[in-house]
Amino acid sequence: MDLKTKACNIFDLRDMAMKRVPRGPFEFMDRGTEEEVALRNNREVFDRIRFRPRTFRDVSKRTAETTIFGVKHAMPLVIAPTGTAGLLWYEGEIALARAAKAAGIPFTLATGSMTAMERVAGEAGGELWFQLYLWPDRSMSHELVNRARAAGYKALVVTVDGVSAGNREYNVRNGFTLPFSLSPKSAIDMLAHPRWLLGVMGRYMLTTGMPMYQNYPAAARAKMTRGPMGRSSLRTDSIRWDDLDALRKIWPHKLIVKGMLNAQDALEAVNHGADGVDVSNHGGRNLDGVVSPMEVLPEIVDAVGKKTTVFVDSGFRRGSDVVKALALGAHAVMIGRATLYGVAAAGEAGAARALEIFHEEIRRNIALLGVNTVGELGPQYLKFVDPALRPAALARPALRAIDDARHAAEA
Repeated sequence: MDLKTKACNIFDLRDMAMKRVPRGPFEFMDRGTEEEVALRNNREVFDRIRFRPRTFRDVSKRTAETTIFGVKHAMPLVIAPTGTAGLLWYEGEIALARAAKAAGIPFTLATGSMTAMERVAGEAGGELWFQLYLWPDRSMSHELVNRARAAGYKALVVTVDGVSAGNREYNVRNGFTLPFSLSPKSAIDMLAHPRWLLGVMGRYMLTTGMPMYQNYPAAARAKMTRGPMGRSSLRTDSIRWDDLDALRKIWPHKLIVKGMLNAQDALEAVNHGADGVDVSNHGGRNLDGVVSPMEVLPEIVDAVGKKTTVFVDSGFRRGSDVVKALALGAHAVMIGRATLYGVAAAGEAGAARALEIFHEEIRRNIALLGVNTVGELGPQYLKFVDPALRPAALARPALRAIDDARHAAEA
């Protein structure tokens, strides 16, 4: 398969994935929650931010390289934690990690992945981060943290916006559960996708058996009951700031809090030892009607951008989306569904193609904007159709005048 001609963009990879994967797992990956207002807004918000390029700039030496936590990476992307990779492709987590390593960016393994963290580290390598959900029994969560440290993971990403399962009604309608339960409807759907049935489910049944959350300790697996995907996983609704303090004490590497949409919360996370915050609404998959991360990114950057590393995710499908986030002050973007489409379409090669698309589009966009590095990006390269998206610094006349004067001098 010539992916370069068949997949010109991320949306092409999505179409390929939709054809290859049964409806149950595809919709679990692709859709949002309830009326999917947040899901749609995550994409629509990018249309309300326009570019303001500069010309007569030599951009022949442009590069997408950036530095995250003191480590140079080929582009300002991190593969976000996504628990479904192993359901879309056989051992899809390893495929994603290998693609990330080849592309020169970090890969984040999810707590709910289908491949054990030790195997991903041993068979893929690269810069590996681990995502953590806190469970009612904190000792089990801390057991995962210690395993990740022993396996060589370099950052811990603590997700805090999942205290309750999102109301994903399509999983109920599709009969999509974990552990899997076979119904006439789901059986027909699987039979209609023989490449997935044989290449994914068939391989699991011949090797490890039915897919399961391989990073869960034995005690946690024993507590699992069959239910719609997303509701069968353990979670706690009693997260407190002292939980972050406890993690800071046992985790010696970089600590990132994922799920920030409030500047005060972001500042508090930094005060409790976080090295980074990820501005995220969980891809529109938990609380419907919630703001897009891009709508609150400027105020969070204004509050903590000089004190910590700011990531952002949810809805990113184009290199132009990434460039807009960087211009608003994000240091890097976490990509979730985009690389899942790739791995669902063609495994490691599909994930690699998704990352290649982003790299090409980022380089093309910064060239057309008139900059050579992503570090040169700033809100002066943007036009805000929605005034609410305008960064606070540019809303202050004195600072705006200084900024305009500086760029006039550069010209």
